[in-house]
Amino acid sequence: MKKKLRAAVVGVGYLGQFHAEKLAALQDVELVAVADADAARAKQIAAKLGCEARADWRTLAGAVDLVCVAVPTDSHHEVARALLDAGVHVLVEKPITRTLEEADALLDAARAKGVLLAVGHLERFNPAFRALAATLERPLFIDCERLSGFKQRGIDVDVVLDLMIHDIDLVLSMAKSEIGQVSACGFQVMTDSIDIANVRIEFASGCVANLSASRVSQSPVRKLRVFQTDQYASADLQAGKLRIVRRDRGGGAIAEDESAFTDRDALRAEIENFVAAVRSGRPPLVAGEDGRKALALALEVSRLVRARLERFTAAAR
Repeated sequence: MKKKLRAAVVGVGYLGQFHAEKLAALQDVELVAVADADAARAKQIAAKLGCEARADWRTLAGAVDLVCVAVPTDSHHEVARALLDAGVHVLVEKPITRTLEEADALLDAARAKGVLLAVGHLERFNPAFRALAATLERPLFIDCERLSGFKQRGIDVDVVLDLMIHDIDLVLSMAKSEIGQVSACGFQVMTDSIDIANVRIEFASGCVANLSASRVSQSPVRKLRVFQTDQYASADLQAGKLRIVRRDRGGGAIAEDESAFTDRDALRAEIENFVAAVRSGRPPLVAGEDGRKALALALEVSRLVRARLERFTAAAR
């Protein structure tokens, strides 16, 4: 029998509760505690899952081996840094932090203590995306569309850091190339922040990516299309479907293949990957460095969008 890893979750709001449920369901993990600023919420989730409720997340140091951090983004650095400094393996939700300086501090802390830092870019574990990624050789053009209805949850950051960053991470993992040129636009609709954005990314390899994100749409959409020589692939990440059209390089015949994925529990796969990485000492699928790269590009996109808005606002005066 493997010794059970002691785990906890800090922040058991909408998303954090699911982290806690997945950890509690793993046979080789003991969910020791959940912590939340809302003590009543922590007690409710703890009672449901049969673990402790902690009013102060700082008391977890020394009591657990790994922690999932699902607090608001502006607290990611404070919570994750203290846990890493205490020698705890950490999975922090996306975006990794608010700033690159904060992200670098987490990476430095993880290296100094020899512990793992993973980032919750959930779409990397979407089975439709994983099947698509396995077919790629050299992407030429990538088109991503991510639309969501308006919710009060998540508006502490703009749509780029809230939604588009998912596809930014996916694009970076597929292109595997240095970034050449970035152009972006976006608009304020329901909040004082950016609610809709579009970006075009040109990579040194020649690959071009176009990403659109909106949190003021009527119906949810998560679609990804990738073109490469002799192949076109379309993934519906919302429905878990993948369609691939290939041309035979010898005879030129066209073949189509469609797949549907019924087991789409990406969060379970993400947490299982994190736990396995802690046990093996190998890097998780989405390491801290990946989270930092996605944040760097997302922050640049937000900067470009804000600069464009300011130019046109000034011109209209």
